[in-house]
This record gives sequence, structure tokens and C-alpha cells, in this order.
Amino acid sequence: MQEEMKDAKAKILLVDDEPDILEIVSYNLKNEGYQVYTAENGEEAIKKAKKKKPDLIILDVMMPVMDGIEACEKIRKISDLEHTVITFLTARGEDYSMIAGFDAGADDYITKPVKPRVLVSKVKALLRRKDNTAPATSNITKLGDLVIDRDQYKIIYKKEEMILPRKEFELLSLLTTKPGKVFKREEILDVVWGNEVIVGGRTIDVHIRKLREKLGDDSFKTVKGVGYKYVK
Repeated sequence: MQEEMKDAKAKILLVDDEPDILEIVSYNLKNEGYQVYTAENGEEAIKKAKKKKPDLIILDVMMPVMDGIEACEKIRKISDLEHTVITFLTARGEDYSMIAGFDAGADDYITKPVKPRVLVSKVKALLRRKDNTAPATSNITKLGDLVIDRDQYKIIYKKEEMILPRKEFELLSLLTTKPGKVFKREEILDVVWGNEVIVGGRTIDVHIRKLREKLGDDSFKTVKGVGYKYVK
């Protein structure tokens, strides 16, 4: 009951340039008790996000004035919004939008068209995971040239400080809790995204690819049909 009340009071910022989508999605979210604010472009979204400090932002990708990708990048630089969850609305098959969204700092994505019930379930799952991070044995982990600071959500690799998108950080944080252990895909989805969150099958693969680009191919091993492990 307490969890339901917490969810009901959550603030959501919905950003889309299509009035019909704003109306339909807002209606369904308000029916669940959420406080819903809307914006029609990325520039307006940033202004409202600063003012309202939402728990969740649902961003369309293609919008006038400022698109969702640029808006996400700017929002991620606002310290007051560092714990805000951001999910993109993308059309099916827009792999470029999905990858660009993750690179900009998004936590997840929702493919359009989406049924209202599915959207509401996804929102509930994202909000339940809002304050959770991957389990860790300590707040700072040192593995060779890699230092992971979970309190500040940053890493230092070969003496260079990096700020990773949230889900990349949480995936890396999970894999490095037990170097050499093979984490099954189901376990990764459960811990990093939540077992009730509906994500595409390629989500983990995209994040691993981005981590490999930043930390080297040799740091991550794929066990086909099973999952991934961190090796250093």
C-alpha cells in the first residue's frame, strides 16, 4: 500500500509534439494518480524539468525547436535532475534513435505504438527502480586501471575520469562486483532494468558495445546463449 502511494505521487514530464499523444498518454497516467506535466519540444522540456523536478521524463525523439536527444544531453548535465529517470519514445525499427538515446544518457526506451496498459506498467516499473542501484560490496571498487565510484556515479579509467550514462554505469557496476562470473542475461535485466520492465532483446548488447568502446574489448567477454562477464 505504501509503495502504491509513493508511485501515485510521482511526477512525470511527458514531452511530445503530437497533441493526440500528449492527451492520450496524459489521460492514462493521470488516471493512475500521477502528477503529469507536458511539453511540446525539448527546449520547453528543459525549462519545465528545472521547475518541476520530475521523477520520470518520457521524451519523444523527433521534435521541433530541440529534439529529444539534445534535450536529454542537457538535462543530464543538471545536477538537480541527476536521479531523474529518462525514457525515450521511439518508433519500431529506429535502432539509430535507440543507440543515440542511450548515448545521450537515457535509462530506457519505449517503442511506439504502445498500448496504454503496457505504458502504465512500464512507468510503474521504471519508478520502482528509480532509486535502486546495482548491488555492490563497497562504494568504491578498484580493478587494475579501473576505479568505480558508486557514490558519485563516475569511473576513472587509466587516470581519466569518465561520466557514463546511468544504465551503462549500473551494468558495469554489476559485472564488476564479481569479476570472472558469468551474469546471465535474465539476471542483468532484473538488476539493471527490473524484471518487470519491458525492454528490447538488444538493450544489453547495445550497452555492452558502448562499454567496450570506452574500456576495451578485452574487458568484457560474451558467453553465447548465456550472458556476459567482466574479465581483467
